[in-house]
Amino acid sequence: MTDESHQKLSSVAATERVLLLSHCLRPSQTCPGKFEKRGLICPQACEEDCTVGRLRKAALSLGYKGVCVAAGGAMALRFVQEHEPRGIVAVACTRELLEGVESFRGLAQDDTEHPASVLIPLCTDGCVDTEVDEARVQEAIALGCHRS
Repeated sequence: MTDESHQKLSSVAATERVLLLSHCLRPSQTCPGKFEKRGLICPQACEEDCTVGRLRKAALSLGYKGVCVAAGGAMALRFVQEHEPRGIVAVACTRELLEGVESFRGLAQDDTEHPASVLIPLCTDGCVDTEVDEARVQEAIALGCHRS
C-alpha cells in the first residue's frame, strides 16, 4: 500500500466503499458458506471464527456499501460494476490484484474516474486456506473512518 493510495481511500466515505476478498481465505473444511452468483454467502448466524468473517464484519460495521467474497476476478469485477464504489479494499493473490486493477481501469472513462484502491496481497498462495496480514487489512478498511 502506498501513502497515495491510503490518502485517496481516506477521503472516500465508508458508505461509498466495497471490500473484495478472495474466497481462498475461507477455512475450506469448516466454512458453512454457500457459493452463489454474487460470491460466497456467509450464513446470518455464522459462528465460524475466520478471517473472512472478521474482515466482513469490520467493513459492514463501518458502513461499507458491500463485501464480495469472490471466486475469481470476473466475479469481483461484476460486483464492482453493480455497486459502483468510489473506494475499494481488495485482498487476493498478486496475479488477481494486478488483473483486477487493469479491469477497473478499463471500466473508467478516463484515469480520474477509477475508484481509490488499496490492494493487499495474500501472504500465502495456493487457492485454498490461504492467509493474509489481517491487521493490515483491518487498517486499510478503517482508513479515514471514525468508529463511534
